[in-house]
Amino acid sequence: MMHSPARTPVQTVKAAHMLDREKNLNLNEDTAPLVLSVEGVSKRFGGLQALKDINLNITQGSIHGLIGPNGAGKTTFFNIITGLYAADAGEFRLLGKPYKPSQVHEVARAGIARTFQNIRLFKEMSVLENVMVARHVRTHSGLLGAIFRTASFAKEEHEIRLRAFALLDYVGIERFAGVKAKTLSYGDQRRLEIARALATDPHLLALDEPAAGMNATEKVELKNLIEQIQRDGKTVLLIEHDVKLVMGLCKTLTVLDYGTKIAEGTPSEVQRNERVIEAYLGSGAAHSITTTTS
Repeated sequence: MMHSPARTPVQTVKAAHMLDREKNLNLNEDTAPLVLSVEGVSKRFGGLQALKDINLNITQGSIHGLIGPNGAGKTTFFNIITGLYAADAGEFRLLGKPYKPSQVHEVARAGIARTFQNIRLFKEMSVLENVMVARHVRTHSGLLGAIFRTASFAKEEHEIRLRAFALLDYVGIERFAGVKAKTLSYGDQRRLEIARALATDPHLLALDEPAAGMNATEKVELKNLIEQIQRDGKTVLLIEHDVKLVMGLCKTLTVLDYGTKIAEGTPSEVQRNERVIEAYLGSGAAHSITTTTS
């Protein structure tokens, strides 16, 4: 079993400070710059129109929710912006610059990291190694440095290790650094996925149903972690079926249904939207609710 090496106070402070790299001013969502902007995104699978002309803007420092019934197209949209699927049409901008989400590793290097609805960890690798692997997207030593174990490679590996420990501590699972990822509880595996995504220094952290399978206590802890990530300057795009969690985290929600965007606004605005109510509860429900509450 691998154990965490002792770190001096200076090392601990230095590693923790790296988490603050993207801290910024307290940005107002109405005036903050856009981290991600997509226009006219469409995707068809054979005869199924999975997405049709989707527009979405995500402001810096926000937690933006993407919700909708099963089959609405949420995960397809995630897969497109992160390079797993190719869009049939659409324009993509990250921090104001065009980017083409055609390769997963290129999207990660550009600054978008994601977790998956179905956890995808290197289960036979240690918890620490899972985070270190992701961090290599930001390294510079290259293959020759690794083969010949150059001084620059050794220095970079030491820094990666420190950063990985800092991130594990950040998400609350540093004590498990030396154990295999498959031995973690379900909630801690979710935390490891988030730590691994953060290791790439993303401008946008995309979380695909991070609360799936969690109990009530784990969901509260997850909510606190996501809020901390936002306070530390990261921008979050969140898909989640737990409506209570989404409503408590997000100031802006985008709602999809059958591959189209049917609503966008604050949680209270979305809750009152007739098309959203119909999408979740069926035709006629919006009129019944409006009549009951009026």
